Amino acid sequence: MSKTAVLSAAVRNQNGKGAARALRRDGKVPAVVYGRGRAPESLTLDAVALERLLAKTRATTLLDVSVDDRQPVKALIREVQRNPLRPIDILHVDLYEVHADEEIAVDVPIKFVGTADGVKNAGGVFEAVLHQLQIRVLPGDIPDHIEVDVSPLGL
Repeated sequence: MSKTAVLSAAVRNQNGKGAARALRRDGKVPAVVYGRGRAPESLTLDAVALERLLAKTRATTLLDVSVDDRQPVKALIREVQRNPLRPIDILHVDLYEVHADEEIAVDVPIKFVGTADGVKNAGGVFEAVLHQLQIRVLPGDIPDHIEVDVSPLGL
């Protein structure tokens, strides 16, 4: 099942390229949280805390996003935009609010286990064409990965 991580945010009042650049200079990352039945809300995230979170979580990790002093919002990271010349720099983050009783579509990585019979006994090469599956699931039931046993595969 998916894990939950905590992310602190603040409401962002200024929008636009200049305001976003000023935030990044101050060690912050502009973000937006949106979802069904919710107006998009501009946020500011701490860049260091976000990097730490991204280093230890997966795309299927549920986040408790606490905005100022309000109740935390359950969300998934939909997109992380990075600087193409310096991929270490995060430019913007999109967060998608989820509800516990509504199914969502998420991409879950496939984990291949075992050694294919065709590789072991016939000199073949195992080449995976698909590395993730899109599934519809409740947010609390998102698996970390889907295991597929490739042992019985021949040539």
